[in-house]
Amino acid sequence: MKIYVVSGLGADFKVLEKIQFPKHHEVVFIDWLIPEQNEEFLDYVERMAEKIDDSEPFYLLGYSFGGILVQEINKLKPARKVVILGSIRSDKEKSVLIKTGQITRIPKLLPVRLFNEKTTSIYSMFRKFFDPKNPKILQYFQVRDPYYLKWSIEKISDWKFDENPDVIQILGDKDIVFPIKNCRPDYIIKGGTHLFPATKSKEVSNILKGVFD
Repeated sequence: MKIYVVSGLGADFKVLEKIQFPKHHEVVFIDWLIPEQNEEFLDYVERMAEKIDDSEPFYLLGYSFGGILVQEINKLKPARKVVILGSIRSDKEKSVLIKTGQITRIPKLLPVRLFNEKTTSIYSMFRKFFDPKNPKILQYFQVRDPYYLKWSIEKISDWKFDENPDVIQILGDKDIVFPIKNCRPDYIIKGGTHLFPATKSKEVSNILKGVFD
């Protein structure tokens, strides 16, 4: 069976490269598309979902923003199982910072030029606060198209979703982006920051072996 995987905001698949997926399944990574001008989120989800062959059973796995995306894809093309890493199951699990962005509409007001190459490099450096011991932090955030970054932050801020209890949530207990205090995860990665798929890959791999039976 195929496992379709979507990585996080601005992240390529290096953050997931150490995870050992069950060998009897085929892993298919879905690259981020660049949003069209003023594209609605659900239209974008439909375009991403085109890459999934639903003529046979499949699994979905998403990391961070990718976790939000696969839950939306699941409404269009239902998967056998949906697993999210370092992500949330509903808008009720958003952090205070993200909720503030939703209320104030600040992400929408920010100019696209703020997300240029120089700024995104600084942004990536800032991510060191999420996992200061990880020397590869800059290598994980390679999708730096300014419009894509601004658009994605807006959509995360605005996202509204009723929790699907069947979605399997794996979360790090040191995650700042999506704090565990707002969630009831099925699996907790001890000492895991938002980058736990890279830093705690053995623990994640063992969990996935049981989930993707």
